[in-house]
Amino acid sequence: MKRITLFSKALFVMALLTFSSCEDKLTELNENPNVVDPSSANPNMLMPTVMADAAKKYLDWGYGDAAGIVQHTQKDGWFSGHNHYDWSPTDWSDYYNQLRNNDFLYKRAVALNYKFHQGVALTMRAFLFGNITDLWGDAPYTEALKGDVSDDLIRPKYDSQEVIYKGIIEDLKAASALFASGDVTGYRTGYDVYFAGDPVKWQKFANSLLLRYYMRVSAKLPDIAKAGIESIYTSGVYIKTSGEDAAMDYAGGVAGNAWPGAAEFNTDPSEFRRRKPAKMLMDQLIATEDPRLKVWFQPVYVRWVADPALATPVDQFIRKNGVIQTGTVSLTDAQFLTETKAGNKFTRHYNPNTFTVAVDNREYVGVPAGLIDPSSFNYNPTPGQVVQNQHVSQLSETYRGSKGGLLKARLISSAEVSFILAEAALKGWSVGAAETHYNNGVKNSLDTWGVGSSYATHILKNGVKFNNTLAQIMEQKWIASWTSAIEAWMDYRRTGLPAFKTGPAAPENVLPVRFIYGDNETNFNNANSVSALGKLEENAHTKIRGKNSQWAKPWVIQGTGKPW
Repeated sequence: MKRITLFSKALFVMALLTFSSCEDKLTELNENPNVVDPSSANPNMLMPTVMADAAKKYLDWGYGDAAGIVQHTQKDGWFSGHNHYDWSPTDWSDYYNQLRNNDFLYKRAVALNYKFHQGVALTMRAFLFGNITDLWGDAPYTEALKGDVSDDLIRPKYDSQEVIYKGIIEDLKAASALFASGDVTGYRTGYDVYFAGDPVKWQKFANSLLLRYYMRVSAKLPDIAKAGIESIYTSGVYIKTSGEDAAMDYAGGVAGNAWPGAAEFNTDPSEFRRRKPAKMLMDQLIATEDPRLKVWFQPVYVRWVADPALATPVDQFIRKNGVIQTGTVSLTDAQFLTETKAGNKFTRHYNPNTFTVAVDNREYVGVPAGLIDPSSFNYNPTPGQVVQNQHVSQLSETYRGSKGGLLKARLISSAEVSFILAEAALKGWSVGAAETHYNNGVKNSLDTWGVGSSYATHILKNGVKFNNTLAQIMEQKWIASWTSAIEAWMDYRRTGLPAFKTGPAAPENVLPVRFIYGDNETNFNNANSVSALGKLEENAHTKIRGKNSQWAKPWVIQGTGKPW
């Protein structure tokens, strides 16, 4: 028995040693050699991901559905969300995923005492949290990104917009101070996709974002806004020319790095052709002979021609260089492109005395907001999505591309900054002359889109020449926000300008003011999201969804009487 016991003990010790050895090997095998050790991560490697993802997301909204909100564009296919504000709950996880990466960047920069990288992380933190609170309202902020600290913080509380906006301002002030030191210790060439490691340009970016957010809260925190904007103007450190814009070029190569909807990555070109210029923007550009019109949009493929001598009320078929093309109602998009590039002109005649349908016979035509059937607009003979509407303009051929030239994700521009200062001057704040800043805003936008040589004549046009009104400043700022429509939406929300009108298919007769909190929040962070919902202001337009509605007013516009 004693021998058996000793043998058993020996086996147990051997087994234990074997298990320990296996455990060591398992631990060794479970260490993924492809994952960066957090304690040795290089912050340079993190910057391009944070910066590129933030820029692409901002452009996706500004060129996408936010452009529908502010009537830069309308869609004639898959259009209800774009044209009618028919929205469902919208998830914000993309933003918080970006913020987690950015938080890692900041912590590594602090650990290494890299001031430049700290400044970048603080600026991007402010930009991303700014997007979140701008679009949704109250949101997790002080307890966000801390789920690894405590189980309690897996369901973070929602901070008020006031707290978040004040935090954004403090982060940007801290970032500006870091960039002012000029210290770029640790930066490696090629990892900054905005400004190539230039701390002077980064400080201008941070200060320009400060101008944006000071103006954002100017109705609620006027003293803070006034002092902040005056201080930055006095410093002279902010974006002043189009060459300083905070913008990112698209790399192309794959769809994820290309301009959204690039033709080379879309087997179905309907995504491009369903996005049309909105009538409100088009009419404004035409009225002032704006040189940006031909940069952004192209003429209709088939122009209407009034012909009182026509024997029938309207041509059944299109005409090529004046000759009826019997049997041809329309061509495909590709065919029209080939034909028009070869110099051929297409028309369709109507007799204004016998044809009772109102048609737009201009060379450039936009789609009115919120139509019940936008694909039929302007007596389109091929409604639906199979063939494009030949009687409505499409976006410029530029936007079929994937990279290069004008295809940039622009986070903030010199035009926006100039219009902010023009508005501040109109308020009587000490920032110089409103007309000077307004003129700079128009010029900077024309420069951005490659038509700056037209400035001297354009600025004197009726409707463009400065008339000392906020309405005109906001109108030109709205035009200049093309592809950056979120900012135009935020401006409308706090000023009610431009005076947008919804279309007949919109469920409400006013524009929405926020996104609907996503289902993940209402399902898994219910107590905190319910608390945040309680702070939203219901009104006559929230009857369909109640407080979690796109028409429920967040703190930043409560009590202002804006935008409606």
